[in-house]
Amino acid sequence: MTDKDKTAPDYLGHRKRVRDKFLAGGGKDMADYEFLELLLMMSIPRRDVKPIAKSLIRKFGSFAEVVNADSTELLSCEGIKETSLALLKAVKEGALRMQYQTLKASDRPIINSMDIMIDYFRSSMAYADVEQFRIVWLDTKLRLIGEEIQQRGTINSVSLHPREVIKSAINHGAGAIIMVHNHPSGDVTPSRADIEITDKIDAACKAVNIRLIDHLIVSKNSIYSFSQKGIVY
Repeated sequence: MTDKDKTAPDYLGHRKRVRDKFLAGGGKDMADYEFLELLLMMSIPRRDVKPIAKSLIRKFGSFAEVVNADSTELLSCEGIKETSLALLKAVKEGALRMQYQTLKASDRPIINSMDIMIDYFRSSMAYADVEQFRIVWLDTKLRLIGEEIQQRGTINSVSLHPREVIKSAINHGAGAIIMVHNHPSGDVTPSRADIEITDKIDAACKAVNIRLIDHLIVSKNSIYSFSQKGIVY
């Protein structure tokens, strides 16, 4: 062993073991804190990041909760600076981009890729601390054209105007739409207001020969489909 080896920080050998474990198994057998540690190794080069990773998992609960956490709250955590924050948010954005591009590239009707679409909206909306309403535009063959956040609201309500929904659909040449919004409380049971606005938008769509395919309410662990419940058809 050389003098350089004797003075090398202990965590350097640990970093190599973490990298080797990831490369051998693709991360599938890694605990959340280990996968988070692997990322932090890239943004914090000269520090043992295992305690930071474990602390983040204890605070937020899971890897998904960490990458979806509020930026200000993350920066208040020990060891997290802007470089680490940017990396964590890039991981989230990368996952969303892959899901969306998979949907966009498909020539099949989106109803044949509902699981991918639901995963996308859970990832992009379910961790938000306020309600938001998105409209998904589809062509006449029910292929994805695009999507837009129509409104953001409070923790338990959001206003949506049928006229604006129809206007955006017409402007994008949509033959059909899907409504999606989140319930930060985790309870996806539709409120009276949710049902009323669905009825209004459904009627407005029919008046201009646009199909309302579904209205989805998403949370981290659940989903409610108006179509499956027979409210939209």
